[in-house]
Parts: sequence; C-alpha cells; structure tokens
Amino acid sequence: MRSRARTAVAAAGMTLALLASGCGADDGDGGAGSNKVEVFTWWADGGEKAGLDGLVAQFKTDCSQYEFVNGAVAGGAGSNAKQVLASRLQQNDPPDTFQAHAGAELSDYIKAGQIEDLSAQYKEWGLDSAFPKGLVDSLTVDGKIYSVPANIHRANVLWGNKTVLAKAGITAPATTLPEFFAQLDTLKAKGVATPLALGKDWTQQMLFEAVLISKLGPDKFSGLWTGQTDWAGAEITDAINDYKKLLSYSNKDRDTLDWTGAEELVMAGKAAYQLMGDWEAADLDAKGFKDYNYSAFPGNGDAYQWLADSFVLPKNAKNPDGTKCWLKTLGSAAGQKAFNTKKGSIPARTDADAAAYPAYQQAAIADWAKGTPVPSCPHGSACSQGWQDAVASAQGKFSSDGDVAALQSALVAAAKQYAGK
Repeated sequence: MRSRARTAVAAAGMTLALLASGCGADDGDGGAGSNKVEVFTWWADGGEKAGLDGLVAQFKTDCSQYEFVNGAVAGGAGSNAKQVLASRLQQNDPPDTFQAHAGAELSDYIKAGQIEDLSAQYKEWGLDSAFPKGLVDSLTVDGKIYSVPANIHRANVLWGNKTVLAKAGITAPATTLPEFFAQLDTLKAKGVATPLALGKDWTQQMLFEAVLISKLGPDKFSGLWTGQTDWAGAEITDAINDYKKLLSYSNKDRDTLDWTGAEELVMAGKAAYQLMGDWEAADLDAKGFKDYNYSAFPGNGDAYQWLADSFVLPKNAKNPDGTKCWLKTLGSAAGQKAFNTKKGSIPARTDADAAAYPAYQQAAIADWAKGTPVPSCPHGSACSQGWQDAVASAQGKFSSDGDVAALQSALVAAAKQYAGK
C-alpha cells in the first residue's frame, strides 16, 4: 500500500511539473526581459503562508521593478514540492528561485551543477558578517556558498494542550524520557485516547530523532551523520525500542495525517502532546488557538535541533537579476523581520531585536544563543536527499510492522550508502 501511495504521489508530481513546464517563456511568464520572479516554495498554508506573505510585501517595497509569482506546491516539509522541482530541473525549466533546506540537503543540487555560487553576493550584501560564523561555515561547500537562509527553526519542541494536561494533573513538562512515559500513562488512564498526536513520514522521523538525542546526547547524535557514531550500537537499539513504545501512545491513523492533521487533534483536545518544529507556534496563533505550552523534548536538554529554510539561484533561471533582488531582500534585516515574525522562526541574522518578536520567538532567540546546535535529517541540515528517502522508507515500514531489528539494519545500510556523499 505504501509503495503504491508513493507511486501515486510521484505521478501526481510529474503531472504538475509538466503543467508548470508548459507555462514558460511562451506565455510571457519568463524569458529574456521578463520582470516576473517565480518563487517556488511549499509554503501554502497557515503560518508558513503568512510568513511568505510578509516577505513578499517587503520584496514589493525593495524590488518594485519586479513582479512576484507564487510557485508554491502544498505538502509538509516539501515532500510534494521536491518531486515537482526535480522534474522541472531535469527538463531544464527551473523556477527563478526555489526553497531548500540549508545544509547537506543542498549537496545533491551542487553536485548536479544546478545552482549558482552566491559567495560574491554574500560579500556585497554583508551577509558574511550578518549571519553567525557557525551558520556561514555550515553553508559553505568547498569554499563556496549556494543559498541564503531566511530563518532558523527548532525541530525538537514538544507542544501540549494546557487544558488536557491540567485535567490529568500534569502541571510541568517532563525533562526525561521515563518522566514522559509516566505522563503518557497518566493521560491514558485519565481517558485521553491519544496522549501523543503524530502524523506521517517526516513527522515520525522527527520524533525518532528527538528520542535519539535523548539517548545519545548532542555530540553522539551529530556523529550519526558524520560516521563517528555507529548506527549498529546498543544505544540505537534502545532508542528504537523507546520510539516503538511512543508509537503505542499515538493515533492509529498516523500514517494518513500531515502535521496539521495531528495538530488538529491537540487543538480539539483529543490529544495532549505533539512533537513538532516551532513553526507550530505561528500556525496555532494564526488559527486563534492559545491554550498551548511548549518545551524541549524530554531528555533533549539544551540541544537545539536546527534547520533553516533557504533560497538559491538556479542555473538557467529566466530572471537572475530578479532572483538576486529576492535573495537580497530575504537576507536583509527588514526581510527577515517581515518573514520570521509571522512564520514562527527566528532570524538567521545576529542583529535582530528580540523585543520585536512574539513570545515564543523571544524564548527561541535566547535558547539559540545558549543551546547546543544539532542537525536534522528529515529537514536537510544533517543528510542528503537520498539519505532522507532511505530513512523515510525504513520508518514508514516500521510504523506498520514494528520490527526493531529490521529498522536498525535499514538505518545501518543507509548510513553505509550515503555517509560522506
């Protein structure tokens, strides 16, 4: 069933791509002399769309000579958009710019020669000093920089429905996995059918990674993606068993829901908790739901699992000058404020005024300053797209069969195939 579903999505993506490629220079949307800038994202709903709208408003002010064209393809974490984009790049019909997670995920585009070096623009626009050195270093590949980050997100955040938790007598967040399991048991005993709401695909990978961070700590977790930590180790087996136990507290329809579907269970009081990135704050606020709390996932301590949305200049973009104007706005202080105050993320720049941001972002800015950064595979900062796909396939199977040994063997094989590539 899962294989057929992936095939169907891929076919749908190809259809969309072919439709998109049929709307190129011939209909006036691109080509030499065009003032249109097609911006390809997966920001189509909620706080993500609100953030994009804020950035577009700033772009219209800074780059009034250009016209923004929204190329968004819906689907959490870009699962659908990436398929459409891959087809367009293969057909040499790139959008003027496209969204990609900063970090290792860009390696595929770089190796394929599909995106341009932006190092000169970093110096021209002062981004090499505006962004923290550690971030610039992580964006640099063989001395070149290929993307401009719009933000910093935190992935390992646990969100809770305060009313549901209070009714169960839970007044403080768990700080360890054993404490968290005790809370989930309490919720179940109090009649909460779904103590932990969960969605499909990448949302399950996020939960598993949070468990891995709790088991391994930041350094060993980061070592999983560099070959310094062994995927075949006993600690990984223990983590998989704890993850399997967590799945037993989740909704049985988890493989059919996107992250917003799981979020709705929390909002409706049908679930108590959800592990999700901090874009959830903006989404809940945009939907008028205020009865929530948040904390780092139990056992993660000050580990700040980061990811960044970034944009690139594709080779053979129809309007490279317009794209550069978009990227300059994106990296500017005004652009990052217009975007992040609505998106729920924090600016990548170090000169942001925290007081200008809502409560969650103020806390996140402080946590980012003192926390220990760790990367994320499903969100591209830790691993390549091929590695992401291998992990997604293995965890999708595990959601159905719960075979601990099979999952660990698949993770070992994926690391052996993709590490260092």
